[in-house]
Amino acid sequence: MTVRSYNPADPSDLVVSVDAPGAFGTAALVERARTAQPAWLAAGAAARSTALTRAAEAVEAHAEELAALIVREVGKPLAEARGEVARTAAIWRYYAQAPYAPSGAAHETAAGEGLLLTRRRPYGVAGLITPWNFPLAIPTWKAAPALAVGNTVVLKPAPEGTACALRLAEITGLPEDVLTVVPGGPEEGNALVSAADVVSFTGSTAVGQAVIARTTARGVPVQAEMGGLNAALVLPDADIDQAAGHLAAAIAGYAGQKCTATSRVIAVGAAYEPLRDALAKALAAIDDSVCGPVINEPALTRLTGAIDSARAAGASVLAGGNRVERTGWFIEPTLLADVPASDPLLTEEFFGPVAVMLRAADLDEAVAIANSTSHSLATSVHTRDLDTALAAADRLDAGMIRVNAPSSGVDFHLPFGGAKSASYGAREQGQAVLDFYTAGRTVTLLPAGTAR
Repeated sequence: MTVRSYNPADPSDLVVSVDAPGAFGTAALVERARTAQPAWLAAGAAARSTALTRAAEAVEAHAEELAALIVREVGKPLAEARGEVARTAAIWRYYAQAPYAPSGAAHETAAGEGLLLTRRRPYGVAGLITPWNFPLAIPTWKAAPALAVGNTVVLKPAPEGTACALRLAEITGLPEDVLTVVPGGPEEGNALVSAADVVSFTGSTAVGQAVIARTTARGVPVQAEMGGLNAALVLPDADIDQAAGHLAAAIAGYAGQKCTATSRVIAVGAAYEPLRDALAKALAAIDDSVCGPVINEPALTRLTGAIDSARAAGASVLAGGNRVERTGWFIEPTLLADVPASDPLLTEEFFGPVAVMLRAADLDEAVAIANSTSHSLATSVHTRDLDTALAAADRLDAGMIRVNAPSSGVDFHLPFGGAKSASYGAREQGQAVLDFYTAGRTVTLLPAGTAR
């Protein structure tokens, strides 16, 4: 198989073409990583910290090149691409301190002399499967903590993000077989999941569920992030113009191709009409410096088909709704109303700049609507009232709740993950993820000759 990645803004532009190694080749690369792992761990905390710091410095030194590559390969607007590069460097630098973190604790024995220790040790080879929408940041927020605690890494990026992953691995300058990129598709992904010692996945729900089934059957630790059907709750007391700006950014930023993008806008009571008008205006003002193309033609076809189907079912279009007639896979930022409750736009993640506007009589109904999905990743709440914000935060099912902010923001030093079927296993990011990439051991030390 040959992996080819094309520019979504100019589909005639072939960004990279590279042979995939197949199942046997992938398994061989995992074994090479497994052979390299003991030396990587034995190098010690200082060596691993220095290596991750140098990776951060390399990303910063190549910042404009990497941003341009993100724009070209996955269609991300330049400002967002530069932001992703900066975040990528910051993540490497953040986890460069992790090798010095305590790897366990000392405890007193229940009786008599001796010492009890708990320690956390790396599993071996971390198999990472990543999407194309954050082609540097997501591979980094998985790889950096796995490497920091002494694992080696084999990364299988989405085909559409292959060039970015290859370039990232190249510039970081890590020792041979410590960070390996496997270009490919399902065959390589299945082989990696079947061979790695710990697995982290971000992608679609269907593929994520297959990864979970395969890894749990092997008894291998797995975490899976599988997207969201995210809601924004806007209360009557909210700053409507501010809320509309936040929602427009969360709906249409990077063409809505973020698992934290807003796809359901729930206006409470008297907020509906002013928010409808302000949000429609804000979306109409967005251009491709913010929105950009969707990733490929199948994605565009699925989005336009969903909009047309909702229209046919009685939905009204408040903004956008059409393909942009130009080279590339562009669609207008779109807001719909009066969409039937059973419509796929209200039950499935479409990964595009399309949102549905809904009414709620009060906060109770708004929370019930927001919680009615199994894909509960991120929810935003817009209100001036602290009591209302706290009440909503207590009752919403989402893994991340953002008050008076877009749903699409992520803080890399905090745990990341959703509720229900949006996520499986341990949280990503922050300090908590260090536990995911390590196994606990209990060590009992007694004086020589002690009988127990």
